[in-house]
Amino acid sequence: MNGDARKTAEALTYLSGFGNQHSSEAVPGALPIGRNSPQRAPLGLYAEQLSGSAFTEPRAYNRRSWLYRIRPSAAHPAFARTDNGALRTAPFTETAPDPNRLRWNPLPEPEPGTDFVRGLWTLGGNGDATQRTGMAVHLYHANSSMRRVFSDADGELLIVPERGGLLLRTEFGLLHAEPGHVALIPRGVRFRVELLDDVVRGYVCENYGAPFQLPELGPIGANGLANARDFRAPVAAYEDVEGPVEVVNKFCGNLWTATYDHSPLDVVAWHGTHLPYVYDLRRFNVLGSISYDHPDPSIFTVLTSPTDTPGLASVDFVVFAPRWLVGEDTFRPPYFHRNVMSEYMGLIEGAYDAKAEGFVPGGGSLHNMMSAHGPDRETFDRASAAELRPQKVDDGLAFMFETRWPVTLTAQAARAEHLQRAYDDVWQGLERHFGPLH
Repeated sequence: MNGDARKTAEALTYLSGFGNQHSSEAVPGALPIGRNSPQRAPLGLYAEQLSGSAFTEPRAYNRRSWLYRIRPSAAHPAFARTDNGALRTAPFTETAPDPNRLRWNPLPEPEPGTDFVRGLWTLGGNGDATQRTGMAVHLYHANSSMRRVFSDADGELLIVPERGGLLLRTEFGLLHAEPGHVALIPRGVRFRVELLDDVVRGYVCENYGAPFQLPELGPIGANGLANARDFRAPVAAYEDVEGPVEVVNKFCGNLWTATYDHSPLDVVAWHGTHLPYVYDLRRFNVLGSISYDHPDPSIFTVLTSPTDTPGLASVDFVVFAPRWLVGEDTFRPPYFHRNVMSEYMGLIEGAYDAKAEGFVPGGGSLHNMMSAHGPDRETFDRASAAELRPQKVDDGLAFMFETRWPVTLTAQAARAEHLQRAYDDVWQGLERHFGPLH
């Protein structure tokens, strides 16, 4: 698409508070005043509530939006099963959980005519989508805009573009996501992905559990990390389209399809808390040490899906954004470690400061719980001998999906041609330097 589409997608509004009530109308007077569901909605519209949480969840966690649309969602034909393609869903049982360190090159080029849904390729995950627990790691590679409409009843979708821009036409309006942005589509929200470039590629975290929210800041105080005001919601925009439209619904792991006689993206106005948004990762306010030692990667958390255990996330979304390193007498790259959490890491652009080669944009690595990992030999040797002066890390943008359970691979990921078979070799040659003091 041309620059006009990018300009059109900039019709966004900054959220005044993450998770708070927001509203928008494409036509003046479309939002009713004082009543969510009046006897007659304005302009001949239908009032409909979309609930992303149970009615009785606490106010701070309750997600719901009122939609004022040309036709109600109930006006549709029956759905029928369709091919899942390379999309898989928890529980993941095709392979045994693997304790080995694993790394993949980018996905191969897609076949002509591959849209976003057909271009989804599942690496693995955990939990059970039918029980609303756990997560899945997907990648996408597409070269064709969607003509159909998609929704995911199993979970919310955190989309991380790595190559090419996306125009997301949602029930709430338009979102524009380029590499360096992340876009979130809540559970059940219908949308279409249109390509702003000839070929697009990226990552998706499908979160079956509690919706993503900003992490608590604790002793950091009131400010820092991702600021609520930097998340942008769409301005209401609607399609008043008559004629056949294919609608694909992901439900309990399978894809179902129905042909509507109108576009379901026909919401003229909305208000609520269950809504899509986009965030520019370069706005992340990085915090770190100004004395010595290396902070834990939790300090880079953008969004978290909490569990019933305080501080234990079902899945965290973490970004390694441009930042200064100034620690005295401190090994600057990420330290060697083993973790009770499991880590899938991807690279959006540039290079990652803990790996010399092999970890490339569009690729990814998986370090399941308690698998030992850290800087490769070349990085360790270089960092151990580096002059410790203030250093700006601004030549890469990496991220991590960190989850409380092991990520079990799909069969296609375990057998993929682009799986790096010799990943362990990067730690070979880490020599013994120990010498007892006399």
